[in-house]
Amino acid sequence: MRIFSQTALRLGFVGLLVLLSTPAGAGVRGSHCLYLGGTIAGLKQHTMGSLDLSHTRHLIFHAKQLSFSIAYDRIETIEYGQKVGRRLAAAISLTPLALLSKKRRHFLTLGFTDRHGHSEGAIFELSKGEVDTTLVILQARTGRRVEYQSAEAEAHVHG
Repeated sequence: MRIFSQTALRLGFVGLLVLLSTPAGAGVRGSHCLYLGGTIAGLKQHTMGSLDLSHTRHLIFHAKQLSFSIAYDRIETIEYGQKVGRRLAAAISLTPLALLSKKRRHFLTLGFTDRHGHSEGAIFELSKGEVDTTLVILQARTGRRVEYQSAEAEAHVHG
């Protein structure tokens, strides 16, 4: 008698692999942020770095392997929430690790165009202490409003 179907066993195995690959105490702290994934050429998923918002024309993500910049005037969407941005999550291949967590994680999803006019995207996990400042600066420099994924996410920033 078979207790579990093949599909259930496969899903369980994949879930176990994801849990085992999660670093203990994983999360972003301090002024660091985590590039979870996107379309940035040469940058691996789950790259720790920092966002530099001090420039007036572009933001810069600094990591050990690579730094990249995004011109503020090319940013088309800014999403913030406890879940990865709904539009880009479907378009960008992310590992389940980026999507599974019981912790309150803070996701910033940016949709932008490159210098050739191609649509691009980047998903970052921000530390709790960096959320408010980051969103205010992005709104001011891009002229775009932040799209909040839920009333709870908006209350976190404005409350």
